[in-house]
Amino acid sequence: ACAFAGLWNCVTINPLNIAAGVWMMLNAFVLFLCEAPFCCQFIEFANAVSARADRLRAWQKAAFYCGMAVFPVMLSLTLTTLFGNAIAFATGVLYGLSALGKKGDAISYARIHQQQKQMDEEKLTGALEGQA
Repeated sequence: ACAFAGLWNCVTINPLNIAAGVWMMLNAFVLFLCEAPFCCQFIEFANAVSARADRLRAWQKAAFYCGMAVFPVMLSLTLTTLFGNAIAFATGVLYGLSALGKKGDAISYARIHQQQKQMDEEKLTGALEGQA
């Protein structure tokens, strides 16, 4: 989607649209190299780039993908750039969410909340007894 939207964005006479379109096609190529290197088997360095991208932490990938997706939108704010970069930005958001970690279960949070509530009540009754 990013590559097709970038190509469509280049069919204009506005230089900012052309720059955003070229950047979007470059984003698509980088995403293919990092996420789906089997699509780029004819490129010699595709496996090396993919291996290096796999060594990055999830938050680093999130920052990289979201940054790549935001730049063309800042160059030329059109529907084509918004929709074309939406998938690249969503990929970055998903990596960001995975960097946050697993969600805790509700039972353990309820126990912690219950313990804190009991401790607060004990402190309050202790303070009231101390005043009397």
